[in-house]
Amino acid sequence: MNQVAESVRQKILDALDKDQLVLPTLPEVALRVREVAEDPNAGIKQLGDVIGNDAALTARIIKVANSPLLRAQREIEDLNMALMRLGMEYTANVATGLAMEQMFQATSDLVDIRLREIWRRSSEIAGICHVLCKYYTNLRPDQATLAGLIHRIGVLPILTYAEEHPALLRDSITLDTVIDQIHSQIGDRILEKWEFPAELRNVPSQYINFSRQAGEADYADIVTVAMLQSYMGTDHPLAQVDYATVTAFARLGLDPDVEEAEAEDLSADMDAAMALLQ
Repeated sequence: MNQVAESVRQKILDALDKDQLVLPTLPEVALRVREVAEDPNAGIKQLGDVIGNDAALTARIIKVANSPLLRAQREIEDLNMALMRLGMEYTANVATGLAMEQMFQATSDLVDIRLREIWRRSSEIAGICHVLCKYYTNLRPDQATLAGLIHRIGVLPILTYAEEHPALLRDSITLDTVIDQIHSQIGDRILEKWEFPAELRNVPSQYINFSRQAGEADYADIVTVAMLQSYMGTDHPLAQVDYATVTAFARLGLDPDVEEAEAEDLSADMDAAMALLQ
């Protein structure tokens, strides 16, 4: 790492340690959705009251309920029917993820372009996560989808910092280096602050740890494989990773050598899952 990148990295980490780095807060509707979902006395009606106040979110939840992934017998036409089909937990996770999209916008054009690209890629990875989770684990696809959406959440405060330091924003190589070095550490801190489920809180720091050891497949494993699948066939450095060195494949019961062929078999479901979030 060059000296400038190391200096910026240290400043951001110092600010984080001293609680001086502004961490993002979940959008209001996401906070209220999670609050209702975690209330043992609340039900579908209360959840519908919260989501129903947001017309765009309502339309997208109905779209999710009608997804080919869920293989519904009949078309869902209203929010209440959608919630009955999806259930409280599934709806809460998907609604949280969809509401987060509004966080990936900025006033600066340079930052806005970066944020939108991160969201686009995260959405694609989240869709792949949904399908991998459904076919290769006993974990929850809605939780896996959310894991895909939040795996790079730590980039947000770094780019906010860069907006306040234009020289860093103009030096894309240094900025990329800083992001690669520390976004995972910041991401874990954000998810802890948001009081996300324990099984998701380490996704930002673990999904990129290709040699990590774990007893069984978890959400970080799903994000790891989904991310590599997303970059397959591109000129991105992650497309050059030797899958044989990635322990997540074995925990998911996937043979790295045939992973591409298996992904082709699931391509229809992959397309449907990615369409959920667009």
